[in-house]
Amino acid sequence: MPLYIKDDVTAELVERLAKQRGLTKQDAVKLAVAAELERSAEAMPLRDRFARLREDHPLPPAVRNVNVEGGADTVAGDSR
Repeated sequence: MPLYIKDDVTAELVERLAKQRGLTKQDAVKLAVAAELERSAEAMPLRDRFARLREDHPLPPAVRNVNVEGGADTVAGDSR
């Protein structure tokens, strides 16, 4: 399926990329579109990044019945 670029700015950008990389204009368009598709696929919302982080590094179980008045030794199990 042919692609016709009718916008002068877009055509200039494609030409600059093609010259910079030593590519044909067709390959420059292919490279740019593939890079943008990859970049957008890798972009992950912060909520999803935190969810993955919580899956990979779960929190330890909650500590119950800790005598906080006894200080650090009591929490660690040392009852001297």
